[in-house]
Amino acid sequence: MTGNLQSARDRRGSQRFEVSAPLTVTIGKREISCFTRDLSNRGVYFYMEFADRMLIDDEIEFQVELPPEIALSSHCLIRCAGRVLRTDNPSKQLTGIAAEILHYSIERESAASD
Repeated sequence: MTGNLQSARDRRGSQRFEVSAPLTVTIGKREISCFTRDLSNRGVYFYMEFADRMLIDDEIEFQVELPPEIALSSHCLIRCAGRVLRTDNPSKQLTGIAAEILHYSIERESAASD
């Protein structure tokens, strides 16, 4: 059992951070509000309403809003394209989504001028 756990950790190529941040999935013209459990530069795990889970396809577009205390600078928005790797149903209300980030761009909020 310990060997299997170690193998799973070895497959993760980047450090994950436990972060609860707003995440919005865009499907067509619809935006679905979600929130993250953890993220890295290569992937994200987030929760969405159980009823919306059927809308998730293999390829998704989403954005994550990182507050200043997490971004270590001004508020920033990360726009991502990704691929769903797996889904979990931790409760009757929520579905967990593990997604690989295929590419992303970062938009920082500019400082307000006084």
